[in-house]
Amino acid sequence: MVQVGVVGQIGVIFLSVLGLWIGARLLVDAVVRLARRFGLSDLVIGLTIVAMGTSTPELAVSVDAALKGLGDIAVANVLGSNIYNLAFILGAISLLKVIPIEKSLVHRDGVALLTSTLIGGIILFDLRVSRVEGTLLVGLFVAYTAYLLRGNHTESEGPTDQPSGEGAVTRQVTERVAFRGRDAAFLVGGLALVLISGDYMVLAASELARGAGISEWVIGGTIVAAGTSTPEFAVSLVAIRRGSLGVSVGNVVGSNIFNITGIMGVAAIIRPLVVSGTALGTLAWLVGIVLLMVTALWTGRVLSRLEGALFAASEGARWILGLLGLIG
Repeated sequence: MVQVGVVGQIGVIFLSVLGLWIGARLLVDAVVRLARRFGLSDLVIGLTIVAMGTSTPELAVSVDAALKGLGDIAVANVLGSNIYNLAFILGAISLLKVIPIEKSLVHRDGVALLTSTLIGGIILFDLRVSRVEGTLLVGLFVAYTAYLLRGNHTESEGPTDQPSGEGAVTRQVTERVAFRGRDAAFLVGGLALVLISGDYMVLAASELARGAGISEWVIGGTIVAAGTSTPEFAVSLVAIRRGSLGVSVGNVVGSNIFNITGIMGVAAIIRPLVVSGTALGTLAWLVGIVLLMVTALWTGRVLSRLEGALFAASEGARWILGLLGLIG
């Protein structure tokens, strides 16, 4: 019976990942088309809406976990997703093609990623995130987004014909499906699917952790984190296939900033978060990965295949050590 239960919970997690991916893509596609109707450029949409849209699974899972009082899953999902995004997704993408990085992305968004990670780490150092601290994190994200919108408003005054840019990447899933009220239907349906899938994933992950004797922190930082990062992985793969290399990095960096400021902040505002001491180990790992990634991009402005392989291997090592109980 125990074995059947474990298999059943793994099946629920698998179906939840599928639901999160489909729901997030429907949601992102609908929001992108609606935003374009209001005259937003593809660049602005890609840097803000796409990054936030692909992070809706993390938002759904962390908020649901916070409501259930599962602080470890809520925070481990954020930290684990950020590590997975940088180490595995960018690492795997660079194995397919060497990624040249734009100077503005390295200097502006690289600094923002490092700063947001350090601020989140300082807040988490006492193993608690209060409502006040959550509000501060959300405020930082709002300020960063406003800065992007204001800065890119000037850029959008130039040529906006970007056939392989952010808009082209995000429109491919539902572009051929047309009916009256399509975008509203996809928006509502995608949001509902993400929320429902996130709820089932939290329940299944917590049950699996208890049944297998693995901590909720490890489950949240590995299996759940990877599952909620499937939209980022999908968008990055599509971007590579369509020749839009900048979107692959921009989507991941933007999502990471949103995760640690917007998502962790919102979750803490809903219910203050309390985590176990193992959070500090994962936090240190995240800070190390961010420092290495920003340094690699800053010095060479390119992510080579060798660097990508090393980053991807580090994520594999983290999973093995975590599931074996050797690290938190």
